[in-house]
Amino acid sequence: MQREDSEVRKEQRMSGIPGGKSLAAMIDHTLLKPDATYAQIAQLCDEARQYGFAAVCINPTHVKRCAELLKGSQVRVCTVIGFPFGATPPKVKVYESQQALDDGAAEIDMVINIGALKSKDDELVTRDISSVVRTAHAAGALVKVIIEAALLTDGEKTIACQLAKDAGADFVKTSTGYGPGGATVHDVALMRRVVGPTMGIKAAGGIRTLEDAQKLVAAGATRIGASASVKIMAEAGAA
Repeated sequence: MQREDSEVRKEQRMSGIPGGKSLAAMIDHTLLKPDATYAQIAQLCDEARQYGFAAVCINPTHVKRCAELLKGSQVRVCTVIGFPFGATPPKVKVYESQQALDDGAAEIDMVINIGALKSKDDELVTRDISSVVRTAHAAGALVKVIIEAALLTDGEKTIACQLAKDAGADFVKTSTGYGPGGATVHDVALMRRVVGPTMGIKAAGGIRTLEDAQKLVAAGATRIGASASVKIMAEAGAA
């Protein structure tokens, strides 16, 4: 019996989308729970080494420990700043970023000032992002700007992405994982249209399966943030 057109289109969409080691190299293996123990953080680092994930993404208090555990590996240490609400002043985000960098972070995922964006205070949003970008880039670190897309209109998402690009950020990121929604194909595709073909896009929040990850990569994501990374890799045949 002839397959449904939707199945054929799905296969076409997925063709050429990375799996296995190439997908692992796009994943930030994530543990941001407030009750994460030292043992769980050590396991996260062990798994990141084993699978060859791009980075571990952890709260700032764990940065120094992860940097020590991952020394000599290709896995980068990523941490979150102004997390999860983004509602701290730029100077505080700079201080938090500098501490994380001093502790060994190589990537900074900062949450924008969402209230300022929705108030159309573009000057504050720009200053908020650019101050962290300057601090991180001076240390050779990347910056991913979390826009918390589920709280924004499409127009606000567009403005947030453009401001992040203009401020010199390396990535825009969909979500904290603690908002009312996570990464969607719609949002990733919109973000890609705004920032163009070369800027990084990190999809995060609610990514639990290989199919979820592949659809987001097909839409334009270049990095995936997930706590279900090992499950995703098992589905990809890398167990």
